[in-house]
Amino acid sequence: MHNNKLKLPSNIIFCKRCVLSNQKPITSIESKHKGNSKKETTRFTDGICDACRWTDIKNKEIDWKKREQELTDLCNKHRRSDGGYDVIVPFSGGKDSRYVAHYLKHKHNMNVLTTTWKPHMYTDIGLYNLFQAIDSGFDNVLTSPNGSLQRALAREAFINLGHPFQPFIFGQRVVGPKAAIESGAKLVFYGENVAEYGNRIEDNYYPKMKPELFTSFDFLNNTDKLDQYFIGGVSISNLMEKYKLKLSDFKPYNSPTLDDIESRSIEVHYMSYYKYWVPQENYYYAVENTGFKPNPVRRDGSYGKYAGIDDMMEDLHYYMQVIKFGMGRCTWDAAQEVRTNKITREEGVALVNKFDQEAPNTYLKEILEYLKLTEKEFWDIINSHRSSHLWKKDGENYVLKNPVN
Repeated sequence: MHNNKLKLPSNIIFCKRCVLSNQKPITSIESKHKGNSKKETTRFTDGICDACRWTDIKNKEIDWKKREQELTDLCNKHRRSDGGYDVIVPFSGGKDSRYVAHYLKHKHNMNVLTTTWKPHMYTDIGLYNLFQAIDSGFDNVLTSPNGSLQRALAREAFINLGHPFQPFIFGQRVVGPKAAIESGAKLVFYGENVAEYGNRIEDNYYPKMKPELFTSFDFLNNTDKLDQYFIGGVSISNLMEKYKLKLSDFKPYNSPTLDDIESRSIEVHYMSYYKYWVPQENYYYAVENTGFKPNPVRRDGSYGKYAGIDDMMEDLHYYMQVIKFGMGRCTWDAAQEVRTNKITREEGVALVNKFDQEAPNTYLKEILEYLKLTEKEFWDIINSHRSSHLWKKDGENYVLKNPVN
C-alpha cells in the first residue's frame, strides 16, 4: 500500500451531522491537468462539514424567490428571436439534467438544445432514458469520441490515477460550451455546483462555473507544449507515441479558449444557484414530468436506484473513491439524504457500513474486457491505490481503519 499517496489528512474525522469525512478532496484545477492533484479537503467547523453548513445557509439565509427572479431575468436576457437555441444543457438523460432542461423549456419558455458526451459503456437503462428523453421533446446532439481512444484513456487513468472516469469528465466539461459556440447560443446551464457536496462553501455564492474548468485544456493552440497536457496521468505527446495516434484524434477533448467564450459573451451557469437543489426531489420531478425510469435494482456500492445509472464504468468510478478516500457511492448518497432529512444520520451510518465497500461485481466482466485487464491485474491496480492511513490487512482482506460510526 502507498503511504498516504494523495496527502490527505492523517487524522480522520467524520461530520457530526452527515457521514462525510475530512478525506473528501476539493479538486484543484490545473491548466495542464497533470495527474491527480487532490490535496485540499472539505473543511470542518466545530465538527460540521461545509456541505452541512451550506445546507443551513440554504434553509435560512437564501431568498429563493429572489433567485428565481434572477433566473427569469437571465433567461429573458438570452432568449432569442431568430429561432435559434436559447440555452445549452449538457445532458445525460438522468434525473438532474432532465430537471434542468425541462424546467428551462417549460417554466421559462427557453428553446433548449441538450448535448451529451457518450459514456464509456451505456447501461440498458441509461440508453433507454437518453432516447426516451429525446423522444419526449428535447433536441439533442450526441458527441461520440473515438471509442478506441476513450477506452485507452480510461485504462491509463485507472492504472495511473485510480480514476477511470477522468477522460469522460474532461469531455463532459467542454461539451456544453463547445455546443454554445457551434449553435450561437450564449447561455449554458449545468446542474449543481460541486460545492453543494463539500467543496469551498463560498463557491456556492457564484452562479457561474469558473472558466478554468472548461477553457484550460486547449492543447491544439499549444502544440509545442503537448508534453505539458495530461489525460489519465500521461502526456498527450506520450499517448500519441504509445498508441500511434494523431493529434487530431484528441480534438473532442480540446477545450474552447477563454477568448472563444468571452468574445461570444457566453455564460456558463449552475442551476443549483437559482433553485434549491435536492437530488431526490429532482428525481421525483423527472419521473413526473419527463418519464424518467430508475434502475430496476440498486447499483453496486449503494442502496439507490436513480443516480449514476447511465454508465457501467460508474460502478468502478465510485468504488475507486472508497479505495482512495474511504468514501464511496453510498457515502455520497447517504450524506446528501441526511442533509435533506430523507434519512437520519444513524440510518446513513448503517447504510454506508453495509454497502459502501461493495465491489463492482455486476458489470465486472464488461469492465475487465473494456480495460483489457485480467482480474488479477484489475485487483492489483486497485490495491496499489490504497493508502496505509486508511486501510489495513485482515488476513487476505483489506478493512478500513476508521469506518464511519
